[in-house]
Amino acid sequence: MSNDRGLQDAHVKIGTKQTMRAVELGRAEEVYVAEDADPRLTSKIIALCNQHGVKLTYVDTMHNLGIACGIEVGAAMAAIVKR
Repeated sequence: MSNDRGLQDAHVKIGTKQTMRAVELGRAEEVYVAEDADPRLTSKIIALCNQHGVKLTYVDTMHNLGIACGIEVGAAMAAIVKR
């Protein structure tokens, strides 16, 4: 993932519940989904993003997404939210 610094500098919601809520409330500008995350979780957010017209970007691993977000653990998904 080449935009590591950008995710750390942006206003980000990390994790399944926070990301889903941001999309449902219309606050998400872009959602990042880890390709190695549980498909039962990712299929829901992918459908929700398509329904709400939110840009979806895939990241190769949960570990790399966590690092890009500035946390020391993996993340299945994260959303950049409007301020």
